[in-house]
Amino acid sequence: MLDRLVAFGQALRAAGPEVHLGRMLDVIDALQHIDLTSRNEVYHTLRTLLIHRHQDFATFDRVFDEFFRTNAPDAPAAPAAPAAPNAPDAPALPATIVIKTWSDAETISKKDFAALTAEELARARGVIENLPWAPERRTRRWVGGPGPRIDLRKAVARSLRTGGEIVTLPRRRRKVKPRPIVLLCDVSGSMERYSRTLLHFAHTLAKKARRVEAFVFATRLTRITMDLRRPKADAAIAATAHSVQDWSGGTRIGAALRAFHQRWARRSLNSASVVLLISDGWDRGDPSVLRDQMARLQRSCHRLIWLNPLIGTIDYAPLTRGLQAALPFVDDFLPVRTLRDVRELAQYLSGLRA
Repeated sequence: MLDRLVAFGQALRAAGPEVHLGRMLDVIDALQHIDLTSRNEVYHTLRTLLIHRHQDFATFDRVFDEFFRTNAPDAPAAPAAPAAPNAPDAPALPATIVIKTWSDAETISKKDFAALTAEELARARGVIENLPWAPERRTRRWVGGPGPRIDLRKAVARSLRTGGEIVTLPRRRRKVKPRPIVLLCDVSGSMERYSRTLLHFAHTLAKKARRVEAFVFATRLTRITMDLRRPKADAAIAATAHSVQDWSGGTRIGAALRAFHQRWARRSLNSASVVLLISDGWDRGDPSVLRDQMARLQRSCHRLIWLNPLIGTIDYAPLTRGLQAALPFVDDFLPVRTLRDVRELAQYLSGLRA
């Protein structure tokens, strides 16, 4: 993205408007706070920070459209700005700087992960890595900062410097901490088309969120938390595949959850945790075991989210015995089939604090 911004700044400068380094640094900082998949938001951010003369609006619109031109059918067009009177014609952009941007990701955002080519998968994984994966929670502890309460103790302490007169009223806010995440991912045979992409998602989650415990299961449970701490995603996935002995085997979700409760729940699960269970629900085990373990899991965490890659496919309905037994204890039953699903999941997790 930095290379693309530099190229765009060069193109805009060549067309006439003055674009100096300080404004580009402001753009880099501002783009961290908007949705980069929205062409509209990027357009307004760049125009607000880079253009400061009315007569440059038309030039900016032309350079933006030529530089960020896309064939995506659902990408919104940049709104038209008022035409500048007698604006001089700028030279055409050199073809060498017209490079792919965030709009390319929008063309694959609705495609099933199982239908993506190798190049599209690489692009999708790059987008996943840049999503904000940091759910937070408010604690009971109060700290200094802009907030709803006045810190009387600090106000009185400061008044000693001014002869007992309170000059300012410092405020307090609730301290915010990262919310623990427990990831339970199905790597059985029926999940083969999605397993590697979802493990890449798990690797990104482990890097972005501070407290993540990750497990995979088919007929047995395997902890992969340490494998996911490798810096490279491909190395982490390879280590995971080497550690898992039942990869692409059958599915016994209830037995895997029972093993999790018996061995790992005390050290990795608490009432503040969010549990992400990723599976298509094709369970070969006893439904009563799955029902009991799901009920126990829901009681032990803040929120239990089941992510299913089959949601959204043609004629899909959660009618398997395992899902029928488990769904009464699931807080959220969400899709994880496309890039758009993953992006919406990131937004949902970021809003859990409220």
